[in-house]
Amino acid sequence: MRRFAIFSLLALFVALEGRTVRADNIDLSTVPSRDTVQLTIYNSEDITLVRETRAVTFKKGLNPLQFSWANTLIDPTSVQLRFLNQADKLDLLDTTFPHAKPQMLYWNVQSEIDGAATIEISYFTSGITWTADYIAIADADEKAMGLEGFVRVYNNSGEEYENAQVRLVVGTINLVEKIAQLAQVPITDVAKMQSDKLEEFKKDATRRFMEKAGGMGGKAGDLDAQKAKEIVKEGLSEYFIFTIEGTETVPAGWSKRLRSLEGKAVPFRIQYRYRPAEYGDQLVRMYLLTNDEKSKLGGSPLPDGVVRVFRASGKEGLSYLTQQAIKYVPIGDKIELNLGPDPEVIFELIKLRSFRDELMLQVHGTSEFRKVGGDMVIKQENASIAGWDDHEVFTQRIRNYSGKDIEVEVRRTFPGHVVFRSNLEPKLHDYQTVEFLTRLAAGKRADLLFEVVHKQGTSVKQNNVTLQTGEVKP
Repeated sequence: MRRFAIFSLLALFVALEGRTVRADNIDLSTVPSRDTVQLTIYNSEDITLVRETRAVTFKKGLNPLQFSWANTLIDPTSVQLRFLNQADKLDLLDTTFPHAKPQMLYWNVQSEIDGAATIEISYFTSGITWTADYIAIADADEKAMGLEGFVRVYNNSGEEYENAQVRLVVGTINLVEKIAQLAQVPITDVAKMQSDKLEEFKKDATRRFMEKAGGMGGKAGDLDAQKAKEIVKEGLSEYFIFTIEGTETVPAGWSKRLRSLEGKAVPFRIQYRYRPAEYGDQLVRMYLLTNDEKSKLGGSPLPDGVVRVFRASGKEGLSYLTQQAIKYVPIGDKIELNLGPDPEVIFELIKLRSFRDELMLQVHGTSEFRKVGGDMVIKQENASIAGWDDHEVFTQRIRNYSGKDIEVEVRRTFPGHVVFRSNLEPKLHDYQTVEFLTRLAAGKRADLLFEVVHKQGTSVKQNNVTLQTGEVKP
C-alpha cells in the first residue's frame, strides 16, 4: 500500500525536573487503511481514474497530510483532495512539494475540530489496462451459439489496490498529455503545473472523468461474497461503462480475468463469401450474428477482443474452428466470424474465353506520295486505333458437398470503365464493386456465368462499373 500518513503537531507540555518543556518533534501516526477505492479503467488510452476514501482523525489547528507516489505511475498534476463530510470545519490551505523528498507532497489542512472526517483522494495513473476475449460455441446444427465474454485487468502501475470497485470504459477519449509522461514530471516542475497547467487540464479532463464515472458505489464487503460476479453496463454520451459487481483486489504486477458477458442460444446464420479484396482468392465460411437484445447479447457494445470459436460435436465434445480478433462492436452492429475455407464446398473461378471487338479508329489527316519520274500523286489518310472492348467470360463453379443448403455472396472489384453482364441479378456495392447473392442446394453443382467488358482506349474517361442483365454464352 502506498505510503500515506498524517502528521499531528503536538502541543504537549511535559513536567521534567520541575520545568515545563514543549515537544519539538512531529508525531507520525498511522492512518487507517482505505475504506473504499474505485478504479475506472479506459482501454482506448493508458489511463485510470482512481478515487479512494479514508477516515482521518484531525486535531484543531494545522494538520499536514503527506501523499507519496514514489515507484508508481501516478500523475502528480492530477492529485486532488476533498472532504466528504465536516467540509465546513476543514480548510485546505495549500499544497507544498518538499525539495528534499521527491515524489511527495504535503497538504496543509486547517481544522476547527478534534475528530474524524472522511477524505477523498482522486488522481490519474498509468499502467492499469484491460483486454477482452470471447468464447463462442455453436451447437451441432449450427443454428445458435453460446457466447461468453471475459475481461482481463492488468496492473503494472506499481500500486496495489485492495477490495477495489472496478469499472471498465469502452470509447475514445482525447488527452492533453499522456498520463505516463505526466507521471515522470520532475519534482521542481510539479508545483508550477499544479498552479498553472493543472487548472486547464483538470477543468476539462477531471470534470469529464469524475462526473461521468459516478460515485464510489458501496463499501467493500457490502455484496454477498458467494454471489457470482456480474458486470453492470451503463451507457454515456461519449463512451460505455462496465461496472464489475462487488470488489476485486488487483495486486501490482498481476492480472485477473472476470466474466463480462453470457449469451445463451444466440441465433446466427452461415454465409459463404467470395471477396478477394478482403479474404483473398478463396471462398470462406462466415458465422454472422448481431449485437442486440433480440440476439440475447444484453444490448451493450462489445469492446475489442479475440473470439475463439468452437462447434459442439453432439457427443459431448467440441471442435475448434477459428480464432479471430474483432473491433469494437456498437449496439445493433453485426459480428462477422471468418471460419476460413470449407473443404466440403468447392469454389472455382474459371475463364472460359476472351476476345476483342468494337475497334475504333481516329483519323489524323492525309499524307502525299509522289511517284519517282512521274506526275502521279497518291494521298493517304493517317489513322490509329483509339479504342476497343476486351471481353472475358467466366464461370464461378460451386460444388456443395456439405449436406446443407448454402447461401453464397460474391463481391468483386473491377477498376477502370467496365460493363458487367450477367443474369445473376447483380447490384453495385460501390462504384467499382459488383455484388450478388445465390443459393445452392445440398449435393448440387452450379455454374454462375458472367461477362466482363473492359472499355479500352484514349477516349475512355469514366472509371466505374455499369451493370447489364442478360444471358451470357459460355
